[in-house]
Amino acid sequence: MFKLLSVSPFFRGISPEELEQIFSRISYSVKSFSKGQTIAQREDEIKNLCIVVDGVVKGEMVDFTGKILKVEEIQAPQPLAHAVMFSNSNKFPVDVVALVDCKILFIPKADVLRLLQSNVIILNNFLNAVSNRAHFLTNKLWFLSFKTIKEKVAHYLLSLAKSETRTTIILPKTHQELAEFFGVTRPSLARVFAEMEAEGIITVNRKEISIVNRNRLMEMIK
Repeated sequence: MFKLLSVSPFFRGISPEELEQIFSRISYSVKSFSKGQTIAQREDEIKNLCIVVDGVVKGEMVDFTGKILKVEEIQAPQPLAHAVMFSNSNKFPVDVVALVDCKILFIPKADVLRLLQSNVIILNNFLNAVSNRAHFLTNKLWFLSFKTIKEKVAHYLLSLAKSETRTTIILPKTHQELAEFFGVTRPSLARVFAEMEAEGIITVNRKEISIVNRNRLMEMIK
């Protein structure tokens, strides 16, 4: 576990041997969760720093109709909800569910504070992780501001392409995972891809997407 934690956002720069000594002076626990098991529910109080040390979990939100919006996947050795742990409303913003059998490390908040006060590397890493999280959420908010599925797909494809000269990209997610990411049904997403292909904007070959008309994609998100 300590070898894995040494490359985690909070403990990078600290050797596994040093981490083992540090952890011998604090309280912590590791709990196992089965695939599909709920690790935390939205609005649960955050009493511990939680880090995935094995497996993958997902953050999701369920609306009043029962529709599930998957916010993101989190894999080892990433933390959970660390950006709001010390906020006035220190509650989980989403439900956290195990995608596969996994293990979660729990460090009580009091011990987290002790680590931050005693180790400048951990303090710097923590501040960096919180800042990166704020940047991620800002981008996520901007993405959610797009009203139509086409706008969301256009933004997603352009963000994957990055370079203006890159025309072919490989989707890192399956179409089902993309549908959950966009908060839509798979048939709705497939229809949008088909429409964009028919309009000569992209070509689709399973997970390979070729951008034919970048200007049209840009126009969609303006």
